[in-house]
Amino acid sequence: MIEHNSIGDADLHLKLKSKELTLGGNRKLKIYGALSCTSGKRMKKENRVFFYSVDEAKLNGFRPCGHCMRTAYLNWKNEPLPSRNRQN
Repeated sequence: MIEHNSIGDADLHLKLKSKELTLGGNRKLKIYGALSCTSGKRMKKENRVFFYSVDEAKLNGFRPCGHCMRTAYLNWKNEPLPSRNRQN
């Protein structure tokens, strides 16, 4: 996981252009999704993080976005609570 504020613009641009980073997330809401998602584009820079994979996002306790990852979100929503990795 890479926090947006901790990476330089040039390095971030290279990682995005090479498709090394494929997902973005909101650090406070613990939601991840596609970099093209309109919901994700509206978040504040200090809350934005980037992931190399879905597995990395899940390992960090993030859930799928209900807008751009609808099927994954519905699957997550229908899982029993202990397997969701939610923090209370």
